[in-house]
Amino acid sequence: MRIALIADTFPPLRTSGAVQLRDLARQIGNLGHEITVLVSSPDLDSPWELEKFDTFSVLRLRTPRAKGLGYVRRTMNEFLMPFAMLRNLKSSPIALEEWDGIVWYSPTIFLGPIVASLKKKNACRSYLIVRDIFPEWAVDMGLMGRGMPYWFFKLIAKYQYGLADVIGIQTQGNEVYFQEWLKRRGGRLEVLNNWIAKSPESACSIDLSQSALGDRFLFVYAGNMGVAQGMGSLLRLAESLREREDIGFIFVGRGSESARLRNEAKQLALPNVLFYDEIDAEEIPRLYSQCQVGLLALDQKHKSHNIPGKFLPYMQAGLPVLATINPGNDLVELIRRESVGCVITETSPEQISDLALELIDKTRDDKEIAGRCKALAERLFSADAAAEQVVSGLQG
Repeated sequence: MRIALIADTFPPLRTSGAVQLRDLARQIGNLGHEITVLVSSPDLDSPWELEKFDTFSVLRLRTPRAKGLGYVRRTMNEFLMPFAMLRNLKSSPIALEEWDGIVWYSPTIFLGPIVASLKKKNACRSYLIVRDIFPEWAVDMGLMGRGMPYWFFKLIAKYQYGLADVIGIQTQGNEVYFQEWLKRRGGRLEVLNNWIAKSPESACSIDLSQSALGDRFLFVYAGNMGVAQGMGSLLRLAESLREREDIGFIFVGRGSESARLRNEAKQLALPNVLFYDEIDAEEIPRLYSQCQVGLLALDQKHKSHNIPGKFLPYMQAGLPVLATINPGNDLVELIRRESVGCVITETSPEQISDLALELIDKTRDDKEIAGRCKALAERLFSADAAAEQVVSGLQG
């Protein structure tokens, strides 16, 4: 099959979504299909740029900048993004390419127009990969009410759902958001687990053995530090254990909350916390090899189900997790059923610190826990399985 994969994130961006899409494209190519990634690229000097990789191609298409802007301007530029992609695609060397299937990735919710155009032109099937339920999660978080902006975003989201023959959601719990689509569209809804591919381990620019916490039992968080992550609970955990000279907390990444968290840790003069800037994805395995437990946090106000992308590299590295997440999240049962860490749906610092101490004892007593983590990553979250499932959805 000739497959187009459409997204607004891809390496060299370091987001978990960018890395996942690279791995998916590579694995679909490994299955013998011809795949081209069409990706929004605000930094391009020219309308398009075509790159060839081992098993796939990437066509970068210049679009208006959306990230890092104010609310109104970002929304406007994201709305214009697919139209700019279409315009610049028409001037590219693959303008006349014919496709047997279209795959696209959400977030963002704004790719519908380019999907609709290519699907109509090629009369082919389409597969939508949904990783969060927007705008519902923004309402849950109190970032948006149910006024005009909500209904605008809701309309955009429903439009993209209506273009899909198959929708792959993160967990079974998110089915409730697609009942209307199932009745009206008659498409197929299925769980498409997040995925991670094995990558060669490279040197890490962070050497924790040379840090002030080098000889401690280390909890690590690597990834986005935003409002949705509920990072405050992790900093309160570190504060509650500040007197424990054998325990440390490592935070690596970027995000809207990063500066605030750093300043708060500085004001509290926490002796057990270190912050580092974002590092390349290839450095993450070596970072994790220096730590003992991975940290997960989701804001308690979430109602949708979410398996954070960082959960997968923790598992692949054999790191059990300490997770503070929203009640009812399918991830709670997964962690407990597979015995790959400890999870809590409360935000009390005392309860979380008790759980952290319990997990320290577990990691020392349970010699099989690292093996269970790695086995879970291989069994449920392989890029091979995701690629086969997406291709199967396109084939009908």
